[in-house]
Amino acid sequence: MFNSAVRGKLIDGDKSYSQISKEILAPIHAKTPLWWYAAMLVSLGMFGFGLYCKYITISTGIGTWGVNNSVAWGWAIINFVWWIGIGHAGTAFSIFLLILRQKWRTAINRAAEAMTVVAVFCASLFPLLHMGRPWLFFFIFPYPNTRGPLWVNFNSPLFWDFVAISAYLLISASFWYFGMVPDFATIRDTAKSKIKKAVYGFFAFGWTGSSREWLRFEGLSFVLGGIAAVLVVSVHSIVSTDFAVSVQAGWHTTIFPPYFVIGAIFSGFAMVLTLVITMRGLYNMNDFITDRHVDAVCRILIFISLIMGTAYMTEIFIAWYSASEYETYMFFKNRLFGDYAFQFWAMFTANAVIPQLFWFKAVRKRMWIVFIISIIINIGMWFERFNIVVTTLSRDYLPAAWANYSPTYVEIGFFVGTLGMFLAGVLLFFRYIPMIAISELKSVAKFDKPNNGQLKAKSHE
Repeated sequence: MFNSAVRGKLIDGDKSYSQISKEILAPIHAKTPLWWYAAMLVSLGMFGFGLYCKYITISTGIGTWGVNNSVAWGWAIINFVWWIGIGHAGTAFSIFLLILRQKWRTAINRAAEAMTVVAVFCASLFPLLHMGRPWLFFFIFPYPNTRGPLWVNFNSPLFWDFVAISAYLLISASFWYFGMVPDFATIRDTAKSKIKKAVYGFFAFGWTGSSREWLRFEGLSFVLGGIAAVLVVSVHSIVSTDFAVSVQAGWHTTIFPPYFVIGAIFSGFAMVLTLVITMRGLYNMNDFITDRHVDAVCRILIFISLIMGTAYMTEIFIAWYSASEYETYMFFKNRLFGDYAFQFWAMFTANAVIPQLFWFKAVRKRMWIVFIISIIINIGMWFERFNIVVTTLSRDYLPAAWANYSPTYVEIGFFVGTLGMFLAGVLLFFRYIPMIAISELKSVAKFDKPNNGQLKAKSHE
């Protein structure tokens, strides 16, 4: 087996190439389990409720939400930033570890990339509905029309959002899809159904596995990876400028771009952990997604959690050191010890304190504890976005304009609908797409059995 000097074996069990293909493709070729139908039914129910809330929003207006003149950004923007953050991990996980040539990524990157594409789709719905007149969304494109040339405001961070997220979605989907082409060809060649052969053959682009195709495939992976690596940093930096370019207390700060990027990777990695532990439990993928893979992600989360805690303390210190009565009020009287103290301390505990449990090996070895902590992190990251948006808008420079905010069932239903959409996308991924990149996994599986036609493992690998 392939042995890493740091991680040990990347695949458990003495498996041949054919065994790897057979076990990973088993969920696709097997009969759909009953739990999958039940989970899909629940997901579609949640999504249906979300569609109903979207219909109310479009037919009646934004007045059905809890937003007001002061808190014009509510759950829509909170959830938009939250979903974008989750969508960052897939590309960040795949790209940065690909560029750094970390072989242990091969068992997890496919799920992370799938999660990215679905999460970005979920995120895109919120600003679309928040426009109030979503049928006029095309105004954001500069194009010739009967009213004369229509040019958008290039100075607006909201336009930067649109450009960055559109580019990010395109690159992420391309990177994810082209990475699956060899695996689609494997399904095409092993499927017994003519329909499956035709469908997966179509998506395989006539892949034959020749040396020329592999050279182009690997070259394309690094090109798309290089582009996506830049977008991972730029997209959430641009999202942060929605807040940072304002003059609102609590927003007007230069720490926001790196703070948002690190936070996005933090929440995304936690969701990756949730997803791969679920895959291990439901599909018995323990030989491919080993305890060592989970341990590696947990160690990364420890490091990022320390950065998040440092960012929170830095914000508080700068608010005190600036001697600005507005900043001091925002952080000390509004967030730490005021009306939104619960949200602040929930965020701080979930993101900066609880992940430190991963220092203990006994915690990292218990999958159910890791699973719970990964969910707690994403709840904490949601509270972080709530703190950023609501606490600042509800208490601006004019006390006469102060107003509290609470979401209506329409906003809550909209968010529940995107959760259902995400779960349905993940379930479809489980059912119809190889959860682990077969071609990449085989690249790290070297065998020392001369009689099975495989290459011997080199001592330095």
